[in-house]
Amino acid sequence: MNTRSAIIGGAVTLLLAFGGGAAWRTLQPEAIETAAAAAREPAEIEPLAPTSPLPIPPVPPRIAEGAEYETCLAMLANDPSGASAYAEAWSVRGGGQGAMHCMGLAKIALGDPQAGAEILQALANVSTGSPVARAAVYDQAAQAYLMNNSVAQAYAATTLAISLSPDDPDLLTDDAVAAGNLGRYQDAMDDLTHALEIDPRRSDALVLRASAWRHLGRLELAQDDIDRSLAIDPENAEALLERGIIKQRRNDRTGARRDWEQAVRLSPETSTADLAQQNLSLLEAGPERR
Repeated sequence: MNTRSAIIGGAVTLLLAFGGGAAWRTLQPEAIETAAAAAREPAEIEPLAPTSPLPIPPVPPRIAEGAEYETCLAMLANDPSGASAYAEAWSVRGGGQGAMHCMGLAKIALGDPQAGAEILQALANVSTGSPVARAAVYDQAAQAYLMNNSVAQAYAATTLAISLSPDDPDLLTDDAVAAGNLGRYQDAMDDLTHALEIDPRRSDALVLRASAWRHLGRLELAQDDIDRSLAIDPENAEALLERGIIKQRRNDRTGARRDWEQAVRLSPETSTADLAQQNLSLLEAGPERR
């Protein structure tokens, strides 16, 4: 289980398209735009969701070992309050890094991602674990910072993670998301290109890079990456959402509508479908709304 999917579930949907857009899953990379602003631009996917699966630590690596650590982690999914209480009591008994890790994850699961992120980053700073394990915890901190829209802190955390594990495509992708959310599209591009050199078939990285190209005004290169993504995964709803945005930018309203309708069919009752449906509504409103 990779670190990003471990903490937030499905990869691509949670890490797409840098910069504003419609209301989505609580986190906006800049802020939720007004309805008037949303009417001018197609909606874009944003990074994280409060309804994502609860953060389960990566296996491997672990930051600690032992039965109490495993017990605490096992409680996170179904009883985060119990996990928090267990971690606190265990910490008093000298639980150390394992108790600290479980407490940070429990804070996130209980709806306080900022506090959880700060605990996790402090843990990664002092941990005696392996570089890979510390990088994983920095990445978990970054995801939690993003849940609280603390993008600069998330970028700092992913940068530290990459310094410890520079060739991990998951970490590179997460760093790209944070960089893109800060408007640092070239930095995001560098991360994603490195990730794709390591794993050329990462559909999520291709969609993200397409979004970065689009923000840099290079629609032809954005189209190339989306085409590659869909060749790997023809039913990638996030890629279809992004391709629809590119088509809309090229005044291909029919093509954009077709892609967004397909995204809704493929991924119903998700944030991706919500954004695609919003774009369809804006398209139907006509150019006078744009």
